[in-house]
Amino acid sequence: MALGASHRLADGVEAVETMTRFALAVLALASGVYTYLGVRSILDGSATAVFFAAMIYSCAVSVAIYAFWTYMARFFPHITSRSGRTAMLGIMALGCAMIIAMASWLNAAALAGSAAVEQHLAESIQDYTADLDRAHENALAAQSLLPDIQRASERFQRLSDQEKQSGALTGTTGAGSVVQLLAQMAAQLRELEAGINASRDQVTTLFAEGQARISAMRTLLSSPGAIEPRADKFSEEAVALTGTIAALEQTSIAGSVKRAAEDLSLGFIAPVASGLEADLVNRQDTVIATIRTSVAAQSKVLSDAANQILTREPVPERRFVPLSGAEAVLLYASDFIPSWAGAISIDLLPAVLVFMLAIAHASLRKQEEGMAFAERITAAELMEAMRVQRALAANGVDLDALTRRENEPGRTDGESPTAEEPSNITSLDLPAKGPRKGPQP
Repeated sequence: MALGASHRLADGVEAVETMTRFALAVLALASGVYTYLGVRSILDGSATAVFFAAMIYSCAVSVAIYAFWTYMARFFPHITSRSGRTAMLGIMALGCAMIIAMASWLNAAALAGSAAVEQHLAESIQDYTADLDRAHENALAAQSLLPDIQRASERFQRLSDQEKQSGALTGTTGAGSVVQLLAQMAAQLRELEAGINASRDQVTTLFAEGQARISAMRTLLSSPGAIEPRADKFSEEAVALTGTIAALEQTSIAGSVKRAAEDLSLGFIAPVASGLEADLVNRQDTVIATIRTSVAAQSKVLSDAANQILTREPVPERRFVPLSGAEAVLLYASDFIPSWAGAISIDLLPAVLVFMLAIAHASLRKQEEGMAFAERITAAELMEAMRVQRALAANGVDLDALTRRENEPGRTDGESPTAEEPSNITSLDLPAKGPRKGPQP
């Protein structure tokens, strides 16, 4: 039973030897083809130079992979010592790492390079969209001050009208110094309001331009065709969008609002009381001082609000970096695990065949060790034994007698041979190996 299983296993190992070589050749060729495609995506220069450079590199990769796994399949299954197996496993690990470094990542670039570049473009669109929204928010932040400015302007204008019509502040009607001062403050606030409204139109225009750029980038991303020309146009749109975002950042009127609010208080110039009576002059001075205090308070409120807007973190300048398919596959490797697995499997699948052969040879050796000597002797060993037997018979040595004496009771291994027994069988003159001339005994 063991003899039959051993023979069938040996026959199986011999039968798959040709298939093993064929499989290694096909896998090495496949790796070389995908390596060629990956190399072409990262080389620059004339078409002829790129073709020959990529072809030479891919051929070198195919030969290296085929030679490495052929050596491993030939030697590893027959090494039985622990130290030898450990050394071979270390060499195999080193070879696998070198194969991944020189071929597998290029195979992954050939399999998923275009998709990885599109992933890079999609990520860039998200980043640019976020930057445009932040720049728009920062530019419009000053618009939140507009209601406060309008209320303050209306309040000063209303007090001016009331003072002019009914003398609500000084008790005396007419267009005196108090009316002029209130009208002056209302006019300054209206100018500030007009500036904020004017900036809103510019912000709206720039934001619409930025959205158009992003829409064009999305169109390029979803368009069919080769990725390289689309990536080039995408880069142009990204550069233009960067300029739009920078211009949008410069349109923020928060700084101007802060300066104008400070000027309300620092540039306050109180007019000389215009009353003819001393009592009216005193009342006008009192009202002007109250207005000064109100203007200072309003100035502080607007200045603090503008300062909060100015302390917002500005949008950092973003630069679009074009990537080749190989670079994009490395950068977004976690998004293309199936492609990486396929690329690495093409190169490292022969390791499975090597281990299968090693297991088969180990099982074959174990079965042969459990067999009787007569079952595992080879034809060459049998012919050699017969030659030795003939040589001993020609020298007068009776092997049967020697065997009986060795098995006699009381005979120890340390006893000296008798006179009839040869003292050194190895000293017999054995005929040379090989075919003999003449009649055989």
